[in-house]
Amino acid sequence: MSEVSGRWGDLASRLFSGVVMAFAGVLSIHFGGSWFLTLIVIVTGIMCWELTAMNAPRSRWRALPAGFLAAGLLLAGLRGGAGWTTLMLFAPIAAIAGSMPRDRMIYGAVFSVLLLAGYGLVAFRDVQGGAWLFWLVLVVIVTDVFGYFAGRLIGGPKLCPAISPKKTWTGAVAGWLGAAGVGAVFQIFAHADHDVIWISVILSFASQMGDIAESALKRRWGVKDSSNLIPGHGGLFDRFDGLLGAALFMLLAMVIVGVPQVRF
Repeated sequence: MSEVSGRWGDLASRLFSGVVMAFAGVLSIHFGGSWFLTLIVIVTGIMCWELTAMNAPRSRWRALPAGFLAAGLLLAGLRGGAGWTTLMLFAPIAAIAGSMPRDRMIYGAVFSVLLLAGYGLVAFRDVQGGAWLFWLVLVVIVTDVFGYFAGRLIGGPKLCPAISPKKTWTGAVAGWLGAAGVGAVFQIFAHADHDVIWISVILSFASQMGDIAESALKRRWGVKDSSNLIPGHGGLFDRFDGLLGAALFMLLAMVIVGVPQVRF
């Protein structure tokens, strides 16, 4: 009984927190515009606050200004558009990274990645539409849910034991299969492109890599969770690491080959 309790001990809190976050996300994606922009700016600011607290646990006073700076920079980038306004964002990022007590290059890179992913999500909603963004988010969610249950029910060889001991190859493959299923559903009911299925699988892999990258960062800095804001999930950075990886992948794909069309 104790083994079962330990394996599923966080399930109730994860489900409750997940439902609340999903409800807020669905509403903001549906309404789009200022609603979604505001949510992403706030979430990005909180993740940068968590990132700073992780890097400088003995001087947490740095974290709050870093969070406000990130929110302000992202808002400026979204409102100002591309060009010189975007280039000007690198100066304050370099300044705050230079003030950190350790791993300044890594901190600055991750800080920039968080802003870039936030920018991409808002741009995707504006350009591709709500259905497209629902597809991307649903792929990430299904990847995480299928991986969670398959890893605990079946187990098997560890995917990356040195970085994330709980992740298994079984969970990873289950996530890919679930993502392919999401792609198939959108292909049938949302008139998506035919290649949406295999792109969903690659997107699933990208989300898993985002999760592993955040785990590696936490292990390097000796922290278990990015924060304790969300019961059963840790912090927002812990919850959205997969979405960050997926968003960055789609930004790269958009530049190189374009993105699949998803329309209801």
